[in-house]
Amino acid sequence: MTSTLSAHHLAKAYGGRPVVKDVSLEVSAGEIVGLLGPNGAGKTTCFYMIVGLVNADAGDIRLDDR
Repeated sequence: MTSTLSAHHLAKAYGGRPVVKDVSLEVSAGEIVGLLGPNGAGKTTCFYMIVGLVNADAGDIRLDDR
């Protein structure tokens, strides 16, 4: 079985200001993925949601469909 990390339709707002809107991605075992964008684009917030440091306002994150 290959491991898969998936995030679907992630969203996060701080103080009513949206910082991440409808972000989805899938990463399979062995893949290397980069997240690129300008300052303030929400890259760090996406990472924090995926690793569980910040709760997403919407969407879901799964590892091996769990």
